[in-house]
Amino acid sequence: MSKTTAGKPGTKNKAKAKARVKKSAAGRMAAKPAADKAKAAEETETAQQSSILQDFDALSEYLANVSGTSRDVIADLFSKSPDLQQAADKFSTDPLNIGDAFQEMMKGLSADPGTVMQRQFNLWGDYAKLMATMSRRMAGEPVKPAIEPDITDRRFKHAAWQENPMLDFVKQSYLIGGNWLTRTVQELDGMDEHDKAKAEFYTRQFIDACAPTNFAMLNPEVVDATIESKGENLLKGLKNLIEDIDRGQGKLSIRQADLDHFKLGENIATTPGKVVFQNDILQLIQYTPTTTDVAKTPMLVVPPWINKFYILDLQPANSFIKWLVEQGRTVFVISWVNPDSSLREKTFEDYIRQGLFEALDAVMMATGEDHADTIGYCIGGTMLSMAMAYMAKSGDKRINSATFFTAQADFQESGDLQLFVDDEQLSAIEKQMDAAGGVLEGRAMATTFNMLRSNDLIWSFVIDNYMKGKDPAKFDLLFWNSDATRMPKNVHLFYLREFYQHNRLAKGEMIMDGETLDLGEINVPIFMQAGETDHIAPHNSVYRTARHFAAKGDKNVTYMLAGSGHIAGVVNHPDKNKYHHSINTKLPDTLQAWKDGAERFPGSWWPHWIEWLDGVSTGKTTARQPGDGKLKIIEDAPGSYVNVKA
Repeated sequence: MSKTTAGKPGTKNKAKAKARVKKSAAGRMAAKPAADKAKAAEETETAQQSSILQDFDALSEYLANVSGTSRDVIADLFSKSPDLQQAADKFSTDPLNIGDAFQEMMKGLSADPGTVMQRQFNLWGDYAKLMATMSRRMAGEPVKPAIEPDITDRRFKHAAWQENPMLDFVKQSYLIGGNWLTRTVQELDGMDEHDKAKAEFYTRQFIDACAPTNFAMLNPEVVDATIESKGENLLKGLKNLIEDIDRGQGKLSIRQADLDHFKLGENIATTPGKVVFQNDILQLIQYTPTTTDVAKTPMLVVPPWINKFYILDLQPANSFIKWLVEQGRTVFVISWVNPDSSLREKTFEDYIRQGLFEALDAVMMATGEDHADTIGYCIGGTMLSMAMAYMAKSGDKRINSATFFTAQADFQESGDLQLFVDDEQLSAIEKQMDAAGGVLEGRAMATTFNMLRSNDLIWSFVIDNYMKGKDPAKFDLLFWNSDATRMPKNVHLFYLREFYQHNRLAKGEMIMDGETLDLGEINVPIFMQAGETDHIAPHNSVYRTARHFAAKGDKNVTYMLAGSGHIAGVVNHPDKNKYHHSINTKLPDTLQAWKDGAERFPGSWWPHWIEWLDGVSTGKTTARQPGDGKLKIIEDAPGSYVNVKA
């Protein structure tokens, strides 16, 4: 909303107010002579206690800034009210079709009153147990809690949740109620499975939203911050809230990271390279070698277009791209365009032809080779699977090997994202994209992913930003997560309908250019990485995909299970010594059988994978510099496409 905030009376003094606040405290903290330690300590303590509330000049400017900004935000919203009313008339009040799911749930409850009564008795019993244990605790008797949070639940880590009897009672009451509601929905019989899964998902969203940690007066961390800062955290939180509403053009756009700290090509996405090819939908980056010799076969990395490629090149200490270059590989990476309405007619097949196929042609031209190793990440891997099935039909042998990072081609068990793909919701998404000029706004997809882990990716930031008044963190991964991209309407709807809703590729029903595609006909070495806790591409779904690849003949198909999830399970540099990975060279009928026969190893899976790759991609040649081949340098990496914001 930069075009509406420029020159506003409430925003033009932001930097000035912030400078005065810093000066009011930091200016008193000048170094003191060593001989006067007592006086220096006293003045340092006084400076540390200084806050906006104690510097009335700074406070007045701060409040004027907050007041002016909020006035302008509200005025701007009212000025748009006719547009908002038109939008409300066009779109359903329940675009996700939640109401029908909960209506079905209520029918299920009313159809089985005996089970409802039994569940109610169970709830009363749990609360009776809680009251009994709390009474004994108040009498001074050591007792075991009636219920405890999951060991991975970080919301209740503050000691007060255990030490303060009243807070402990609130916490346990919440956990009992939440568990009861979750089990009640899960145990409903006779309900459509999709509606039931949707009801379960949104019930979890409701339970997460009602957590006592989300209420300032009940959250001991917020209370501590309020006492320590004498209420300054609440003022800063209000300012953060108003700025996020302003930035979201009337919708709350929660900042997960400091959006001003990271600069692409300066302190993030810094691996040296050059853009050597581009078209309407991509730029191709060739990275500068760091070894004298390199593998003869070049490597093409196909990242998802839902996010930006530099998840694989955050900073030198955790950059997969930098590490891969150091292993002696000629690395090319696709940087997808952040599409606007001019690309609304692009299709999934366009992304295969103009994306993958033209990128492969460019790699051949740059290196003089006739084939390449490939990596497909997430939806980039889904597209790579479909393209390879088509290439198998047409006799195209440009791909030497394929590695998949948390990528699915079989979507039968694809997790909670399946809840967003019934006909009503897809129709609502289509209308939303039409209203946005034929693209899905990046914020919409980001919100969906955040809802899959709402406690970590929504409510924790509500608490930190708006209750504790914290400044956004300088965290590279969260900065990338906030740097969302748009998607063309036809591409996104094809992905949701053909893969998530109908699962056509896995069923052998996908058709491209008149050819019916079969994953089992792909006959190149394949390595599939999955994450144990991946909530976007569940590891059981990835295993099903691996089995499809290996369905016909004696294939070189390897499945590897890494610790952690969709991002951390992939971006795990060996130097970090984090997580673990499990290996089993066989692909038995079930995932459990695979796990039973797997061997677990500590640390990153990258060294194991590069050993596999060296075995299927042999031969050496002199290192290739960007621009040495038939492609000329266009600009420095990370290129201009990646800098386009949504």
